[in-house]
Amino acid sequence: MSMQLLFAFGYVIALLVATDRLMLWLEARGHLNWRRTGRKVIPAGPGVGLDVLGEGPGPT
Repeated sequence: MSMQLLFAFGYVIALLVATDRLMLWLEARGHLNWRRTGRKVIPAGPGVGLDVLGEGPGPT
């Protein structure tokens, strides 16, 4: 009984470590924030105004 409990705890710990490493890998590629970085600053306004999107080089 105690050996089964030891294997169960080992399995849970290995699963948690693997999940943590996966989340850190995803964070390094910019997919999410996990535990090593704080919140990213999001600019208040859009980078390009909507009126500029309709303007183009025009017909040639």
